[in-house]
Amino acid sequence: MPLKKTKLPASLLALSVVSGSALAGITQDVEDALNFYHYGKNGAIKFDLNTRYENVNQEVVSNPTTGLPQTGALQPHTAEAVTSRLRIGLLSPTFHGLQGFAEYEGNLAMLEDFNSNRNDNTAYSRILDPQKSELNQLWISYAGIPDTLVKGGRQRIKLDDDRFIGNVGWRQMETTFDSVLITHNNQQIFGLTVNAGYIGNVNTFTSTTESINAPILNINYKVGDYGNLVGYGYWLDYTERENAEKSSQTYGLRMNNYQKPGDSLKLSDNYGLVYTAEWGYQQNYGNGKTAYQAKRINLMGGFTAYNFTFQGAMEQLDGKGLNKTFDTPLGTNHAFQGWADVFVTNTPNQGIRDVFGTVISTFDRGDIILTGVYHDFSDDTGQLHYGKEWDFSALKKFGKHYSLLAKYAYYSADDTYTKRDASFANTDTQKIWLQGNISF
Repeated sequence: MPLKKTKLPASLLALSVVSGSALAGITQDVEDALNFYHYGKNGAIKFDLNTRYENVNQEVVSNPTTGLPQTGALQPHTAEAVTSRLRIGLLSPTFHGLQGFAEYEGNLAMLEDFNSNRNDNTAYSRILDPQKSELNQLWISYAGIPDTLVKGGRQRIKLDDDRFIGNVGWRQMETTFDSVLITHNNQQIFGLTVNAGYIGNVNTFTSTTESINAPILNINYKVGDYGNLVGYGYWLDYTERENAEKSSQTYGLRMNNYQKPGDSLKLSDNYGLVYTAEWGYQQNYGNGKTAYQAKRINLMGGFTAYNFTFQGAMEQLDGKGLNKTFDTPLGTNHAFQGWADVFVTNTPNQGIRDVFGTVISTFDRGDIILTGVYHDFSDDTGQLHYGKEWDFSALKKFGKHYSLLAKYAYYSADDTYTKRDASFANTDTQKIWLQGNISF
């Protein structure tokens, strides 16, 4: 696929020349100004500014029936976006166990040569960061019950690895939930955490609202140094007709010991083991009228050696046809099945098997994180090949509050697949990101 030259915005390049020592000089003053009393224990002003350049270059899309290129009018132009998203919130002091939080979120598109699904630029490839502003969070919590926190209102919810319930934190606008969530940390049964709640609306990362009736339950038990055993149930019933077929009920078990670089079952000071074993079952529910049953298998094994983590993994989501696939509509799906997001919206009708390897290296006490991932995609039988993908990222942190990120994804489609199934657009896709973040 021919690659186009990329012009970097001057505003983003300027972020890279700010030294760590210069930032350290102003950080303490900013912290003192934004936090009330003892560094945010009682209340604070929250601030997050994220500026990003994104480039999406897709090969011509083939007709899934003939394998020949579509007509020129249907080909997406290479997309470029420069966006800057601001979140600013006010966290109240705690009063008799009660605490409240209100947060505004707005995204400014300084270069809008892309299709956000909200701006009518349909000639371009999609970058789902619309220029919108909204009330992102508005909740009140109560901690007066021993070992329990009750939180109600519009809030961010992240459970486990965000595969089923997450905030889609990679996109500029995030997903939040109009919901009630009860979190109980049981002190009699050490290591047991129960999250139980109900979601009434989903405020999506494209600044739309979807109505849903969704009880959720997640039970997490820490098994000593060996990891966490999790059982979960999610009952998603979308009430609007256009979303009804996304309704599902899901049950699963998960055992793992890896959440972030550095986690492992220690064998010695410099070596350790990492693993995940997960099984899920899903079927139709509520307003989802198409009857189906589908399974998910998620396996990962690997080891750590000094500053490196090596993982080999396989995630499989079954598919039995249209509206008969294992889907995770409330998950942070960008983190799964490749950063190019070829499969982010729906599982292909014939399911997907993602076999992948990951290498992560950390330096400078975790302030530099380098990641490389290779994916090989097929249907859930492994016989029909979709394509392969390479992903790379480099993250540099400057203390707790500042970071720079460079990220790249390239998906290479298998042309033989495009002649057999029209359930998704299987096309070569390259994505480039450069990003700077300030967060207090």
